[in-house]
Amino acid sequence: MENAVAGPAFRDATDADVDVLVALIESAYRGDDSRVGWTTEADILAGQRTDPEGVLDVIKAPDGKLLVVERDGRVVACCQLEHRGDHAYFGMFAVSPALQGAGLGKVVIAEAERQAREAWGVTEMHMTVISVREDLIAWYERRGYRRTGKTTPFPYGDERFGIPLRDDLRFELLVKPLV
Repeated sequence: MENAVAGPAFRDATDADVDVLVALIESAYRGDDSRVGWTTEADILAGQRTDPEGVLDVIKAPDGKLLVVERDGRVVACCQLEHRGDHAYFGMFAVSPALQGAGLGKVVIAEAERQAREAWGVTEMHMTVISVREDLIAWYERRGYRRTGKTTPFPYGDERFGIPLRDDLRFELLVKPLV
């Protein structure tokens, strides 16, 4: 009998997941631990990426959910899905730094797109990415997302989103058709 490698299991987050999700998101984006993976923002932002209140708000959102990804009983990734009329918003995406580069992110984003299409019948997925994150934007472009050129200001002065280490940060809208 062969040992099958179990793929990731997907489920909706609950209140009980808040602390582990905050730790996962922080580890993927901030501080020295994030440098193990390639999604780090440690060179452009200090401070926190999120907090328990922010994660709980996403879990409790009436038009969305926080998708938890587990492997071997451990939370290894997550992402936010929010229904916004004819499109869904994809955010709060994090993969454990130790597992980045192994294809898990591709699986997670594909499942998020499938769930948004099936649950809400949306025709597009939207996300915002810090515009100076060229490597990350290129990764999304390889998954079918396109840059729109539409930007929104970074919330300078609101430390809930981090402490900027440069003055040229803004969010760019990326869009992918889900047809």
